Amino acid sequence: MLLMLGNKGSQLVPQTPHIEKHFTASEYVRDIVIGMSDGLTVPFALAAGLSGAVESSGIIVTAGLAEVAAGAIAMGLGGYMAARTDAEHFVSERTREEQETEEMPEKEAAEVADVLRSYGLEDDKVETVVNSIRADKKRWVDFMMRFELGLEEPDPKRASRSAFTIALSYIAGGMVPLAPYFFIRSVHTALIGSVIVTLLALFVFGYIKGRFTTAKPFRSAWQTVVVGGLAATAAFVIAKAIG
Repeated sequence: MLLMLGNKGSQLVPQTPHIEKHFTASEYVRDIVIGMSDGLTVPFALAAGLSGAVESSGIIVTAGLAEVAAGAIAMGLGGYMAARTDAEHFVSERTREEQETEEMPEKEAAEVADVLRSYGLEDDKVETVVNSIRADKKRWVDFMMRFELGLEEPDPKRASRSAFTIALSYIAGGMVPLAPYFFIRSVHTALIGSVIVTLLALFVFGYIKGRFTTAKPFRSAWQTVVVGGLAATAAFVIAKAIG
């Protein structure tokens, strides 16, 4: 873009274009957070609890792998069903809006006017904008879905992608606390190693999550560590008391 400057003639001066950068992968981040947070904490708590009750790292590995497999399947199916529910809800609401624009157009037009006024549009311009919107039925329904109901059309591939992302994240997270038990025979030593690597992973994961979701990533990191640590401590104490 060029800007004309100068009193005695025209001078072309390059102007740096304004480029907005927004993070647009929030759905992926949400799925990774869901899978990874549970994957790190649940197997960690299970391994810590079993470490207080058994003396065989093999048993802990077997039980841990079974839990990771079951947890990944359950979490993945949960993500799939949640995404499918969102898609079905959107279709249901859109069908209802389409029906209402046919059966009660004046009422729907009044709702459009209310939305426009809520954004500060002056009354003398509202009618013109409303008539422009309602002239195209699809645009009219799109407007109502977005600005009245706050709904965006979901990606048709969202359900399967969400299930896959959550399940893989759960597996990745779950293997971290189990890793020391694969290589260390002593349960007590493996538990110490599991605590160290898992708390470190929780801190890193919490920090990265905080970079995307909050303005205070270090607070997010420590909160994640505390939650995971408390879950593991509770499981260990209970197993030790019962055993």
